[in-house]
Amino acid sequence: MNKLFSPASVILATFFAALNSIAEPAELWRHLPPDIHPDRVRNLAAEIDNSGQQRVLRLDVIPSGETSAKGISWISIPPPAGGWDLNLSGAVDVLVKNTGLKPAEVTLWVVSTNGWDAVGAAATPLPGKSAVLSCQLRETYPDGTPKIDPGQISEIRIMIQKATTGSFEFSNLVASGKAEPWIRPPGRLEVPNMETGQPAAGKRIRYRLPGDETANIYCAIYFPPDWTPQGRYPLIAEFPGNIFYRAAACYSTGRPEQCVIGYGVTSGAGSIWVSLPFVDLSVGAIAESGFGSQQGEDTAAYALKVINHICENLGGDRENIVLSGFSRGSIACGYIGLRNDKIAALWQGFIGCQHYDGSKWRQSNMADAVVRAPRFRGKAIFQIDNSRDKYGPVEEATLPEVKWTWEKSGLGYHATAMFLDDRPMMQNLRKWYADLTTE
Repeated sequence: MNKLFSPASVILATFFAALNSIAEPAELWRHLPPDIHPDRVRNLAAEIDNSGQQRVLRLDVIPSGETSAKGISWISIPPPAGGWDLNLSGAVDVLVKNTGLKPAEVTLWVVSTNGWDAVGAAATPLPGKSAVLSCQLRETYPDGTPKIDPGQISEIRIMIQKATTGSFEFSNLVASGKAEPWIRPPGRLEVPNMETGQPAAGKRIRYRLPGDETANIYCAIYFPPDWTPQGRYPLIAEFPGNIFYRAAACYSTGRPEQCVIGYGVTSGAGSIWVSLPFVDLSVGAIAESGFGSQQGEDTAAYALKVINHICENLGGDRENIVLSGFSRGSIACGYIGLRNDKIAALWQGFIGCQHYDGSKWRQSNMADAVVRAPRFRGKAIFQIDNSRDKYGPVEEATLPEVKWTWEKSGLGYHATAMFLDDRPMMQNLRKWYADLTTE
């Protein structure tokens, strides 16, 4: 018998093969085709090199004239068919080498689905130097709320920031470490992902107004499970936060599909929920940063058109409309929602979280916020994680019959995760909304 094929040698070979597979975990991007879809890349020239044992991704920054994306470049890596199996993994790592002439901030993001957030890791390697970025999949907010569900990942994103030029090589994108099986917190909601399609019960769709079918401006509309166009449903509108990517602070795209408040407040039942964009009509696109063209005037006009269209054609109840927002979106409740008497007349209530009109951000200042405040003719305003002392002048300028509620989420972080669970603040907010829209 050939000793190379003896039972003992076969067992030994199997052992060493298993050992090698443990020592060198499978790369997470082996499913990617050599040609990268342009929709997956922003402000980068990207090339995949498969000539060696490990896949190498080379990225070169392309200067951009886009205001919202200036100094921010990225490539998005989608999951393979069936997704990544990360439920028992502790981290996702990548090795980055700066092959350019200047240092730049490089961030690795692991982004969850269904309205959950992202975990990130950042480094600023000097030219010729390398660094390992490691995203911890079990990272939590200060109160222990998990940031992501490692079993439901929508993308891995490699990002280069604060740079208009630069060259980098990335390799060894792998899952590392071991973790106990991940358990979803009881009562945690999963927001439906935005889909392409026609209005339908239980769906959240990318929606363009008639005449905007080929435009880059859209909103996201969710229809409750019992929806019919002939019905009448309370409508909760929502503005998103500003574009902001910092591994130690916040992951925010600035786009309407990242909104979660409306779904959290309604638990996905009984109301239509529209996520509104800020718009820049000068370039015909969504404004990821700031309030949009004409200092927000175009955003206000677009929002008014969307609300009227939903009420006239899709079952929205004009007498039961609430405006909500997080961060920049919360500022917009007053700055956009009370811009003039016409748009201000829409709202029965506001839900604001972590900032509000008068925050001294962009065009919003306290003096003008106080002027806008009396235009609110609704019944109630619900504030989350905002200082009553700071926004006292706005409260005092509001009509005396308006009831203000001030709550703390307890999350301890600049994120919207608090809206997807059953914490005491959310129990109070859901009751507040139900009472407001059934009176």
